[in-house]
Formats: sequence, structure tokens, C-alpha cells
Amino acid sequence: MKWLTFDLIKAQLRLDDQQAEMERNIIETHAKAAEDAVLNVCHRTLTEVFETYGEIPAGLTYAALLLTDDAYNHRGTVSPQAVYHLPAFNLNVKPYVKLTV
Repeated sequence: MKWLTFDLIKAQLRLDDQQAEMERNIIETHAKAAEDAVLNVCHRTLTEVFETYGEIPAGLTYAALLLTDDAYNHRGTVSPQAVYHLPAFNLNVKPYVKLTV
């Protein structure tokens, strides 16, 4: 994972230590995909986010946690359009989207 921590994800998912460890691989896979999705939607690299903001903004962390939570709890096929139907995701990512690619 690039910026999410396992403890932060575990708290978001409300998992106890034993359950989290049993599912650690799948949780980390969801988290890595969520971080990539947030950066892709923003049209930015991780380096660019750090150079621009000096850190990962809380909104982007929250958006990645939302996607991780959604992927973990709904382990089925999701269309790309479904991401845009999560209002909290849009509200947290939109300010960081680079308009020129």
C-alpha cells in the first residue's frame, strides 16, 4: 500500500485483530486498488500529490478508505460508473482532480 495503513483500514472496516489478520491479503489487495483508483481519478501520480500538497490530503485518504470498505464488503463485480455514485468519494476527490492531462 502506498499511503493507507493496515491499522487505519482495520478501523474503517471495524475488524478485530484476528479477523483482520485472517483476511489481510484480500484487504491489502483492495486497499492497493483503491489507492490506484483515487490517483487515476485525480489524473495524478503519488509523487505529484506529495509535490503539490506536501502530504496525502485527508480527502484522498478518506476516498481510498471508502473504496476499500466498499470493495471488501461488496466482493462482486462493480462497474466503473458505480464509483461516481458514492457521493462522499466525489466530494473528497473532486478538489484534487487535475483538469489538464
